[in-house]
Amino acid sequence: MLDGVMLLWFLLTAASVAFVAIDIRSTPESPVMKWGFVLVTAYSGPIGAFLYVLGCREPLPGTHEQYVSARWRQALGSTMHCVAGDGVGILVGAVVGSLLALPRLGEIALEYVLGFGFGWAIFQALFMKDMAGGTYRKAMASTFLPELISMNMLMSGMVPVMVIAMKAIPRSHHPSSPAFWFVMSMALLVGAVVAYPANWWLVSNHLKHGMMTVRPGGSMPGVTVR
Repeated sequence: MLDGVMLLWFLLTAASVAFVAIDIRSTPESPVMKWGFVLVTAYSGPIGAFLYVLGCREPLPGTHEQYVSARWRQALGSTMHCVAGDGVGILVGAVVGSLLALPRLGEIALEYVLGFGFGWAIFQALFMKDMAGGTYRKAMASTFLPELISMNMLMSGMVPVMVIAMKAIPRSHHPSSPAFWFVMSMALLVGAVVAYPANWWLVSNHLKHGMMTVRPGGSMPGVTVR
């Protein structure tokens, strides 16, 4: 039965990623968030596509600024940005840790270091450099604490799911098995849910950005959070 569930999940994920990757090209969102939603949909399948439509996709032409200004959508954007960037590093750490047959604590530590490093150095400081200080060094300094808080919440949701599921599901310890990727998807989903309240707080206190609007020509009007 689980094999059938996983097959359905992967088929829905492929269709969801294709939809988001094509549709988001016409959404007036920042490039980093566009890539973020594609990555998150790759992790979370139809749930990611649903969140894109509900939280970011422009319902009518010219309404994106107003649509994404709701605080819950700003917090959603912040969470998606976190999960997208950190998730790349976490998945790389999980694959490397499994191939090296690291003990469970060592694998989790590697996932944390790579997830935090990629999310902070690339998705936060590099991609958001102009919004977070203007220089890479200033962006690294200003995004460290928000990324640390968000990453800790993400991992606190992921770790119990990974540990319990990989004990319960056969063949889920190795990246050559579909069960491995299914477990990691479920763990990232739970981690995103746990990280969402923290990202709400970070956005509310102007420590992280949420959704943005970028119109043709590169204009990026400010978003007033409601």
